[in-house]
Amino acid sequence: MRRMFRRNIRKTLSPNIPPLLQEANFVFDKGEYGRAGELFENLAQAADARGGARAPIFHLQAGRARVFAGQTRLGLPSLKRGLQLLSQRSPGFKFRRAARRVIDELESRGLKAEAAEIEAWIKDMSPFMPEVDTEPTPAKRPMLPTHCPSCGAAVRPDEVEWLDEVTAECAYCGSPIRESD
Repeated sequence: MRRMFRRNIRKTLSPNIPPLLQEANFVFDKGEYGRAGELFENLAQAADARGGARAPIFHLQAGRARVFAGQTRLGLPSLKRGLQLLSQRSPGFKFRRAARRVIDELESRGLKAEAAEIEAWIKDMSPFMPEVDTEPTPAKRPMLPTHCPSCGAAVRPDEVEWLDEVTAECAYCGSPIRESD
């Protein structure tokens, strides 16, 4: 069954993207968060072992999937690891934005104690980092598709890296994403 599933995904998405990433994004979007958590954890561990640039995003997504699946205690270590890696690689606004999103999502799910735990952990981890970073107001950007055409990951226009005025980079697979028609 799983092989057939992967073959069907390969036919619909980019052939250069790892099938495991495609499957993880697919099952996350279907709401199968427990399975997505497992898959993103595998991706995160592999990326972490090789010092991959996408390890933080995979850890964060693994943690989010676990939280969405009701497995909060399994998700918190992944969230912390993703934020830790992000603070080392992208201190400043990118880190603060991700941390704020994690805390907001936990609070919106009624997980106030866990949100407070993450917030306290961040303050312990980075006591000298300012509370609020400001980012210059971005220029008007084109509308992006809701999902990456290559790996199927959700695209958040306020969180992508822009390569030029019309092209953004997928945080999960690095594929260029352009305005949807």
